[in-house]
Order: sequence, then C-alpha cells, then structure tokens
Amino acid sequence: MRAPEPPLSAVRPDYGGASLTSVLPGVLAALAVPGAVDPLGLAGQLTGLRRVGVLLVDGLGHQLLETAAPVAPVLGDAVAGRLGELSAITAAFPSTTPVGLASLGTGTPPGAHGVLGFTVNVPGTRRVLTHIAWWDDPDPRGWQPVTTQFMHAAAAGVAVSVASRSEFAGSGLTDAAYRGARYLPADTPQALAARMRSALVDADGPSLVYGYHPDLDKAGHIYGVDSACWRAEASVVDRLLAELVDGLPADAALVVTADHGQIDVPDSHRWDLDTDPRLAAGLDVVAGEPRVRYLHTRPGAAGDVVATWRDVLGEAAWVATRQEAVAAGWFGPVPEEHLSRIGDVVVVCRDRYAVLASGHESAHVSRLVAFHGSWTAAEMLVPLLVIRP
Repeated sequence: MRAPEPPLSAVRPDYGGASLTSVLPGVLAALAVPGAVDPLGLAGQLTGLRRVGVLLVDGLGHQLLETAAPVAPVLGDAVAGRLGELSAITAAFPSTTPVGLASLGTGTPPGAHGVLGFTVNVPGTRRVLTHIAWWDDPDPRGWQPVTTQFMHAAAAGVAVSVASRSEFAGSGLTDAAYRGARYLPADTPQALAARMRSALVDADGPSLVYGYHPDLDKAGHIYGVDSACWRAEASVVDRLLAELVDGLPADAALVVTADHGQIDVPDSHRWDLDTDPRLAAGLDVVAGEPRVRYLHTRPGAAGDVVATWRDVLGEAAWVATRQEAVAAGWFGPVPEEHLSRIGDVVVVCRDRYAVLASGHESAHVSRLVAFHGSWTAAEMLVPLLVIRP
C-alpha cells in the first residue's frame, strides 16, 4: 500500500527558490562572487554594499514574529513594514537545527550535504549520530562533502567569518556548515553583536560575517512558545538586533533569518514507541527526533512496520518508506551514499503530535514543551529580513 499524500497544509521546502538554501548564494551574488546564483533577488536589495552580516536566530519561525513583537520593538517594526524588507522563505526538511545550518552553509538541500536529521544512523553500524554532539567521528569532510558558501566566498577574495559560541568551535557540525570561515568565539548576545560589528567594520574589502544565536530555541523547547521565559529571550534577540542595526557601517547590510520555527505539543498528543509494543515491533535502530522519526527495521520487517504505524497513528502522522519519502522530494536529490542515513521507514508527525523514544534518547526530551522538525507552516516558514543602514 502506497503512502497517502501529505496534507495540503504541508509546506514543501522550496530548494533552489525561496528557501534557506538560497540565502548565502544570494549574498555572494551581491558581493560579486563569480558563479553565485540569486533566486531570492538579494543582489538587488544589497546593491552598492560590500559588507554583509547574516544573523541566524535559532527557532525564530516567521509566524513567531508577531508573537514576539509586543516585547520586541525592532521585530515589531519589521513586521509593520517600518524596518527593512521582510519576507517568508522555507526551511530545509526536516525543519531542525543541524539540517538548517548545513543547508544554509552549503547552499544545498539536505540530500546533497548529507546532514539529514537531528540524529541519524551511521550506515553499517547500529550507532546513532547526534549532529549537535559530533566532533571528528565520522570525519566531517567525508560525512558532509559539499564545498560551503564560505569557501566559495573566500576563494573569491571575500573576508569570511563566523561568530558563535566557543563551545561549538571545532565541532563536526561547525566544520560541516561553516568550513572555510574564520571562527570568532562569542558567548553572549553582547559579544556576538560586538564580534559581528568588528568583523564588518575592520574588513578592508568585501566581507561576510555570519552570526548564530541559539537561546530562543532553547527557551521554547523547555518552557513553551510565548511563555514568560520565551518572551524574555525574544527581548534579548531584539536588543541584539538593535545593537547590530545601530552599528552597521554605511556600506553594510544585515540579513536576518532562522533555521525553523516551533510549536507546543500537548502531553495528550504524544506517543512513546518504547512503551507501546505495537510501535516497537520490528525496529532495529531508532533515529530522527519526535516530530520526524527515522525507523531502521529488522530484515524483512519494513512492510509490517509501515502498516502498524499507519494503523496506530492514523491521521496524526504520515508514514512512508524511505523510497516514498525521497521520491516525494522532501530532501532534494539524495545520492546513493547518503540514502541509508534516512530510516527504512519515515514518520512525519502532523498538527501537534510527536513520537517519543524514551528508551533511545535522553530523558529530558520527553519533558520538552515545544518541538520542531515537521512540515507545518509554524515549523517550515522562516523570516528573511534585509536591513540596510
């Protein structure tokens, strides 16, 4: 039995068009890097500028801008059309941080760069790789083979740098996503603003500085979207933006985007595959995350697993084989060497549902309030805000 069609409300990643994969190529086109493509038309918005800062705010989905606006006047000005040019683009799929960062940094869909989920099975083993806790095994240069946009820019004479937390320096994900850029440790929002400003001001020629801010996403996960803690972090993001905008050189611009959005998932809408014998049957390795599960099955069990999960989860999830998910285009073209990183069975949760795996992942995951990864508009639409001096 073939997988049912995804719901009409599912937001498909617009690879090669209005998506996260097009942001840095467009910036490089504005900086006159040979061969850079520009489907977003960023070169027109950045005409006459030779320095560009790109800030990625983890978890700031496009639909969350209005939620943040009452405590974030800079974002409120952007939403109201008083600051910069604001549009919505799509995240990569799954709509999760490692996939988003690698898609931004390489300018390619996940199938090409191979960072295909929050966690994935290392082919030929039973090991599950967590991309945010990855260092040198597997080798990042082999695991993610695509030349990054930072490397393309540096080869064309653009000064390129990345400002992010010192704890991420030298990690596998940093190498996979930002390879070729000078790393600038910045452990607070104030340090991030200062590092980005300095990199823009001090450059003698064309320059690109990228900054990453993770705390809004963490607040949403732990306390929920629009909680008091989330609103406090939204205010921090706003102050960071204000500092960056106020410090822009006359020939510079700031581009703001995100890797995904977030939604709260009520306790009543959660399954746990490790406490439900029906869902645990036939599984060998479990990867992915609660909103998008990758199930690696025992030999010959894939068909039964698909049938059982469709029956148990019903309308709460789209359950498909790897072949069906790849053919549907969610990952972009996937080369043979990356295929088995995707589960034999792919489970994409709809609406506000999630599938936990208490026996396979840290206990803190089941205590999270908000999640992301799936294809709802709240998760898949991210902002593209272009601010000139």
